Amino acid sequence: MTISFSISPRDRIRALTTLLATLMLLAPGSLVAQDGAFPLEGLVITASPTPRSVEAVASHVTILTADDLRAHGDRTVGEALRDVAGLDVVRTGSFGAAASVFLRGGESDYTLVLVDGVQVNQAGGGFDFSTLTTDNVERIEIVRGPASALYGSDAVTGVVHVVTRTGRGGPRGGIGLQAGAFGRRDVSLDLTAGTASAGYSVALGRRASDGILPFNNQHLSTVLSGRARLAPDDRTEVGLTLRWTEHDFHFPTDGAGAVVDRNAYSFDDATTIQASVTRALTDRLSLQALVGVNDVDTGTDDRPDGPADTLGFYGFTSLDRFRRASGELRAHLVVGEAVVTGGFEAERESQRSFSESESEFGPSVGRSANERSNRAGFVHLSGEAGSLSLTAGGRLEDNARFGRFLTWQAGVSWRVPGALGVRMRAAVGSAIKEPTFFENYATGFATGNPDLDPEHADSWEVGLERRWWSERVEVRATYFDQRFEDLIQYTFTPPTPSGPNYFNVAAARARGAEVDAALTLENMSFGVSHASLDTQVTDAGFDGGAGATFVEGERLLRRPGSTWSVRASAAATAALRVHARLSVVGARSDRDFTTFPATPVTLPAYESLAAGVEWTAPRGFGLDLTLSARGENLLAGEYEEVLGFPAPGRAVYVGARVGLGGPPR
Repeated sequence: MTISFSISPRDRIRALTTLLATLMLLAPGSLVAQDGAFPLEGLVITASPTPRSVEAVASHVTILTADDLRAHGDRTVGEALRDVAGLDVVRTGSFGAAASVFLRGGESDYTLVLVDGVQVNQAGGGFDFSTLTTDNVERIEIVRGPASALYGSDAVTGVVHVVTRTGRGGPRGGIGLQAGAFGRRDVSLDLTAGTASAGYSVALGRRASDGILPFNNQHLSTVLSGRARLAPDDRTEVGLTLRWTEHDFHFPTDGAGAVVDRNAYSFDDATTIQASVTRALTDRLSLQALVGVNDVDTGTDDRPDGPADTLGFYGFTSLDRFRRASGELRAHLVVGEAVVTGGFEAERESQRSFSESESEFGPSVGRSANERSNRAGFVHLSGEAGSLSLTAGGRLEDNARFGRFLTWQAGVSWRVPGALGVRMRAAVGSAIKEPTFFENYATGFATGNPDLDPEHADSWEVGLERRWWSERVEVRATYFDQRFEDLIQYTFTPPTPSGPNYFNVAAARARGAEVDAALTLENMSFGVSHASLDTQVTDAGFDGGAGATFVEGERLLRRPGSTWSVRASAAATAALRVHARLSVVGARSDRDFTTFPATPVTLPAYESLAAGVEWTAPRGFGLDLTLSARGENLLAGEYEEVLGFPAPGRAVYVGARVGLGGPPR
């Protein structure tokens, strides 16, 4: 069977490359070695509409730089997030398998994911972190706590923002190769350049692996990414970013992890584009217009394994196309030491689905096409008052499905007078997550409920930070408390005949503490992150029995009560650098869904050690050569993040990168 909703990947690459090249050629003669005009060092761009210093942000923020990602060899954003306190990554087995994030104990669809400001979650918050790579990434910002007052739906427990590299300095390119265990074969190409008035970056990466299972476990990912910036005068800036991803994952496993299928695979073809224009009308007033599109084709192909495969449901093929398009207009007004931002956003979400099932009972076909729109107005204030930094904001949603809903947030950061290097902060707010299309519109075996309300949460946090010894030592501690209400659940037996199967009935809470400590010396650095988490179901809704997903008074599934991460890196010589990190993840609850009813199980705690070395050859003939080697799971621990799906064992990889052009930036 053949199913197609969109243009071919080759045509998409051609179109996206043409767009990027157009901006790159606007000022070709001026791309000589200079610093870029908008450095981000020391600033956070996710926590408010305008960049703010890290010290002025009331929420707990973590920033992973390009150097951090390169040092540890992180190939996906999911891998990079494993060491972030308060954030738990759960992957169903091998490389390329579905990866979910649980931030501060919230559901896996409670974390908003941005790529250069574009929301890339599916409608209803779902996101697979295995499809988002670190190719051409300049930094990843993790802002914890509710952010719906600024971003709307899905930003319930926090935001993960992936920022593409900004071209700076003279033209510079490179090629990288890596190979190793489990048939790993990676290649990357990149090119950057920039001045104060124009800049660009473009990169192409391809990752491949044979997987950890004996057959049908290959994984292939291809990513084209780029960013272009043009400042035609000192009051105007135009920007364009793009990311195209093709992701294929072969899986021989059934829902319980048994290796049984020789030809099943899933695929994702995603395109993300944002265009922006910023214009300063006066020294105090500026306007900003943003347009973003995230387009995803995804599906599963599991055809009969052979002529003898004719029993039960032996074949299944599906295709879903999700689109999320938005336009936003913001006005920024400087009033004294404060910035007031007002804005309006219009968004349209759509989904088109097709599925075909083959069974001994005959074929069946399913089709659906749904869309919904959302309009929102928001206002945000951020400013300074002596040693205080203040933040406040609110957003009013007007959704075509669930109507109007108000979210808000407020925070304060206080630099304690007379206590050198001490900062206290507090933040409070509310957030929402809209229903999925399936929960609203499902037909067939389940009936959607068009009258669902969004799930919502209330949260607060307090934090204390201290720096001393000329800021070589830094310690940050945060306590948070969250309440989740109106959680949407499915019931086999609707209250009314032929009625919907989905209702807002459940509730839960999550609270805990996060601690980060870092020591930075001239040639080495150390870091420790710890999170303790206490979750509890406060209303099980329709669920009942010990094997239910929600059991009143019990912990939420797959959230460890404690996690630790210890990191160290050192420059042994000017050319040789070594690094290591140890992760310890505590025990967590899960369910064995091969039984009916499901059986409660506890996944044991595990440790994982990674280490690596990097050597840079003396520069010659305008070339930079870097050789690297790294190992993962060096303790050969055997563990599962999801019951029935073992994690990869010990692995060693070697790589080389050749850079051409100006000195490394």
